[in-house]
Amino acid sequence: MSLESVPYWYEARCLRTGNLLRLPRTAFAEAMARQLMQQLAAEPDGCREGKMYGVLLVKTAAGEQQVLQAFSGLLNGQSERAGWVPPIAGREQIQLVEAEALGQLTTIRQRLLALQQLPERQQIAQLSSSFEQQLSALKQQHQIRQQIRQQIRQQIRQQTCQQDSATETLAQLERQSQQDGLERRRFKQQRNQALQPLRQRIDQADAEIQTLKQRRKAISQRLQNQLNAAYHLTNFAQESRSLEQILLGHAPTGTGDCCAPKLLHYAAVHRLKPLAMAEFWWGESSNGKTQGEFYPACTERCQPLMGFLLSGLAASLVTLYEDADLIALNKPAGLLSVPGRRLDHQDSALSRLGQQYGEQSDQLRAVHRLDQATSGILLVAKNLPAYRALSQQFAQRRVHKAYEALLAGSLEASSLEAGSLEAAAAGLIDLPLWGDPEQRPRQVVDRQRGKPSQTQFRVLSGGETARVEFLPLTGRSHQIRVHAADPQGLAMPILGDGLYGQAGDRLYLHAKTLRCCHPQTGKTLQLESEMPF
Repeated sequence: MSLESVPYWYEARCLRTGNLLRLPRTAFAEAMARQLMQQLAAEPDGCREGKMYGVLLVKTAAGEQQVLQAFSGLLNGQSERAGWVPPIAGREQIQLVEAEALGQLTTIRQRLLALQQLPERQQIAQLSSSFEQQLSALKQQHQIRQQIRQQIRQQIRQQTCQQDSATETLAQLERQSQQDGLERRRFKQQRNQALQPLRQRIDQADAEIQTLKQRRKAISQRLQNQLNAAYHLTNFAQESRSLEQILLGHAPTGTGDCCAPKLLHYAAVHRLKPLAMAEFWWGESSNGKTQGEFYPACTERCQPLMGFLLSGLAASLVTLYEDADLIALNKPAGLLSVPGRRLDHQDSALSRLGQQYGEQSDQLRAVHRLDQATSGILLVAKNLPAYRALSQQFAQRRVHKAYEALLAGSLEASSLEAGSLEAAAAGLIDLPLWGDPEQRPRQVVDRQRGKPSQTQFRVLSGGETARVEFLPLTGRSHQIRVHAADPQGLAMPILGDGLYGQAGDRLYLHAKTLRCCHPQTGKTLQLESEMPF
């Protein structure tokens, strides 16, 4: 793997093992996606309908790289288009059922539209507005009359004579006030009588709308369940399951139609190895998405499928050498050498090899270990005598191993006493290591409690990242990683070492050569693994 930047990782937990599975969105994948954007922009129809598009960089069995492309849902009303990954198989199995359901949904949609556009809705709005204006005018008249009556009452209270006349006037004012109130009540009754039939019709329409919406939801859910049972996805372990089985029936509408599941399913079915993927939005902006921007897997429809789709995606094991007594594997970075204690740490180079050997797998034994993050040569014995002979060579330090690494920095600027690249071109790092129980799995330099640990090194090239060859004379856990990172060593962690430096897309440490005596013939066996970076 190169030093290509990785802006985003598609990742999920394997449903079977619980291991974290990852697929990068690399700068190269983004460049391929931008080429697709240019094609979309140049098309006559313009592909203006906003949707997600995606590209998947894959490697064929012959080692050739190809770029797959897909769109979500329909493109200009079509589910298939030449040059694009087809939709996931399964929908054709329920075409008649789907056509019937879609017909019912269309009828419901048309009826809902008619009910929502009912003439009575506009009539009642217009009448209500007219009545409100008339009522407002009537209230204004009554307020003016009320003010006049208040003035007359105040004048009467100030007079001390003509009590009989004043009493009659006050009574007359009270009758006028009652008549105004009665006039308003009669007007409201007339308004209600005029609006009541319209309201009854609208209430009936609203009740029918609710019933239709419930029916629409039931039809859509039934159709979605049938689609979930019909849609079958395949992952890179060549397992095939329906959406219903993967998501246990909790699949939103449209699940399986997004571009990421289409791409990964197609690659798995055709046994293409995915290298990187990129998804972007193109067309009219919607749901906060902008044309030409890259986006992660959608939370509702894509991400729940990733754990299944990426299963089996782990790098394949390459056999470097094999005979009746031993196997030399090229272990990829990120894979355990042997199974761990926990159930979610059972995936390993040894367990995968055991799956290939069936009943003979009980005889397989890893002679040594490589850190999970380290790639390179791993030696496996095929029988007990070979295991014992090889283990003895390791114990007696008669096995020659060479590693190569990229260090996160330049040796010219390091704290080496030599002070220059030329003077520090080779040397011996002698720092005892101790596994602090409070910081597991970290190892630390400890001259009192540490075990003797020696590593020879040789600078192969300098620059922003130094390329260094390491020859471990002892075999302590994390020995090379600590000797590289510790201030008393090279004072530069290995690139991508999240434990002793800064995490990255991988640990740039590779076991490139191993030399030992063959356990049966005694002849020198020289094994080599090509550098992946």
